[in-house]
Amino acid sequence: MTRDTERLGPAGLPYRPCAGVVLVNAVGLIFAGHRIDSSAEAWQMPQGGIDKGETPREAALRELVEETGVTANLVTIIDESPEWLYYDLPPELVGKVWKGKYGGQRQRWFLMRFDGSDDDIRIDTDHPEFDRWQWTTSEELIEKIVPFKRDVYQHIVADFRDQIA
Repeated sequence: MTRDTERLGPAGLPYRPCAGVVLVNAVGLIFAGHRIDSSAEAWQMPQGGIDKGETPREAALRELVEETGVTANLVTIIDESPEWLYYDLPPELVGKVWKGKYGGQRQRWFLMRFDGSDDDIRIDTDHPEFDRWQWTTSEELIEKIVPFKRDVYQHIVADFRDQIA
């Protein structure tokens, strides 16, 4: 058995370390953004790679700002996933995304309550990742996520379910 950080994905490639944010508003709806780089209905929560020397929490807050314009003073961190969650890239993407260096992602997720107003959400960032966004239920979000990420989304929604509403 390998240690968590030594686990390999498809084609023997490592997993890209990533942090994600389940951003929940006052009525328990979850932020979902439509990926700007997809012609399909590809929706997801804010997430992205963890930079060298960065903690997962720091990465989650940085990604939140980069993708939504929501700053740390507009959120309250409620919880963190107890373990890394993994997904494999589908075969047609292995070797193509992330410069071919990774076979999937290992993700640490953070549940954050959004304390701002919808006007504070600005997806027109310096490097936009979303072309539109919405508040959605967890069930709708799971339906809209690309299939290869669905298990992770189901797992994290289940982990945080009691705290979302």
